[in-house]
Amino acid sequence: MRCRRIVFYVVVIIFILIFLMYFVRAFSERQIDDVSPGIDCDPLLLEKSDVLYVIPDFEGKDIAEDSMWCSEILDLDKELSLHGVFHNYKEFNEEYNNEEFKEGLNSFKDCFGKYPVDFKPPQLAISLENKEMIERDFDLKVRARFNQLFHKVYHCEDTGVFSNEFIDWF
Repeated sequence: MRCRRIVFYVVVIIFILIFLMYFVRAFSERQIDDVSPGIDCDPLLLEKSDVLYVIPDFEGKDIAEDSMWCSEILDLDKELSLHGVFHNYKEFNEEYNNEEFKEGLNSFKDCFGKYPVDFKPPQLAISLENKEMIERDFDLKVRARFNQLFHKVYHCEDTGVFSNEFIDWF
C-alpha cells in the first residue's frame, strides 16, 4: 500500500513539473537557431521568434558579403545573437582560436552594425574554458545548458532534435 502511495506522488509531481515547464515555455522568449543566408528559414518562424541566433560564416559564406540578406534580417527588428562561428559539430568543445572568434564577431558587426550580446554554441556544446574565455574576453553572455528547456527554440530547416511543430506545441 505504501509503495502505491509513493508511486502516486511521484506521478503527480511529474505532471506538475511538466505543466510548469509548459507554462514557462509558453511565456518565455522564442528563439530560432541556424539563421544564415546559406540556410533556408521559414519566414513565419523568423517572424514569431524573438531572438535570431545567427551563424556568421556558414560553409565559407560570410554573412557580411550578403548586404541584402543583412538588411532583410535587420528589418525584422528582432534581437540578434551569435550562434557559433562556423557551426561545426561541437565547435567549442576543444581549444578555440580567439582570432577566428573575432572574425565571426566582426562579420556579425559588419552585417548588422553592432556586436551581439549573447552567444549560443552549436549543439549547446562548450568547454568550461571556452565559456569563460568568451564571457571574459568578449563580454558575451553564453547561453547553453538549460536554454532549450526554458525557451521554445526553433531551427531553420527543422534540424533540431524535436521538430519545429513539436516545439511550437510544447
